[in-house]
Amino acid sequence: MERQLIFYMHAGSGNHGCEAIVDATLHAMGIVGRTENEIAPIIVTNNREQDLSYGLGKRVSDGECSIIEERHIAEDFIPHVLYYVYRKITGDAVSFLRYQFKDILTKSGDFVRPIAVSIGGDNYCYPEMVGDLKLAHEAFLEKGMQSVLMGCSIEPDTVSDLKDDLMKFDLITVRESISYKGMIDGGIPESKVKLCPDPAFLLPRAEVKLPTGFEKGNTVGLNVSPMVQGKESRPGITMDNYKNLIKHVLSIPGEMKVALIPHVVWKSNDDRKPLQELYEEFKATGRVILIEDTSAQELKGIISACRFFIGARTHSTIAAYSTCVPTLVLGYSVKSRGIATDLFGTDENYVVPVQKLESENDLVKAFEFIAAKEDEIKMRLSEIMPEYSKRAADNVRYIKELT
Repeated sequence: MERQLIFYMHAGSGNHGCEAIVDATLHAMGIVGRTENEIAPIIVTNNREQDLSYGLGKRVSDGECSIIEERHIAEDFIPHVLYYVYRKITGDAVSFLRYQFKDILTKSGDFVRPIAVSIGGDNYCYPEMVGDLKLAHEAFLEKGMQSVLMGCSIEPDTVSDLKDDLMKFDLITVRESISYKGMIDGGIPESKVKLCPDPAFLLPRAEVKLPTGFEKGNTVGLNVSPMVQGKESRPGITMDNYKNLIKHVLSIPGEMKVALIPHVVWKSNDDRKPLQELYEEFKATGRVILIEDTSAQELKGIISACRFFIGARTHSTIAAYSTCVPTLVLGYSVKSRGIATDLFGTDENYVVPVQKLESENDLVKAFEFIAAKEDEIKMRLSEIMPEYSKRAADNVRYIKELT
């Protein structure tokens, strides 16, 4: 019988990048091939309601996975107090994470040789998350499970500080070559680390009815996020760049349209807030559209119909790359540089680090490069994307090969 896969550190589908990773991983399982007695994987989520309301709901109803929600200790007053006192007395830091994942950990004895898969993404790039990531990993290891860090990016200069935790994984799949090289140079054995594209390159594209005003093949898709705004070098420079970029696009002969596309809609981190601001400034032109929130697959369908795409959210740009749309990334970490380098041989002109925005026209200049190279970029992506996307299934293949 197949082994039980448990995917954890899934933050919920209100972040459509998180949704895309899980959805595409389940899709990859079908590509790799299911056995007659295969056990449906379990997704441990921060928000089950979100997941069921987007694309993963159908995966559950089709029996492709089950979803268990973490316990939220900060919202449970009595357990919070009890665990806090216990941790103070014993120094047992893992205790909070045992409570968070209690509903899955208590069932571990019922599972067939379980493998705990931490959905990597760029979780390890955020210092504020690293402590809980390590403790969560420890909670699953205590149950004797094999463990995997899947589809991750890690800043090379942090590998030494993370090495104690990384060495405990049986397998690490890394989604771009800069992080991969950083791990190898940092002393993580090659036998443990595999390079394969982000699972979301395999995310199916839903056929959608395009919004009124959206002109297929002649619309520039834009995504911006509060997260990237928080990393800017000068307050307001990100939005100034986007406003000047929209003005530039609207000035180009050919009546191109602009679609403002959210990819994360959490209350604490909602792309719709800056996008609404842009929409209000330009809606009178009749050529700027604000896209409504929808599932990752449907967002990919909309993004695929764009002529160009400029995005801050990594998985919005993956949706564009994987459908061969010339793409400019407003990045802030190793992931965007690494993915662009793997696709084009360089990140120069394909990624603009938000920290390096100095002029209000930096995005306009970068867009002009992408526009001038439009046909060349489309051809490059068309040539490499079938094989590149196919390799994203290796995330699942390597996990299934664990013995």
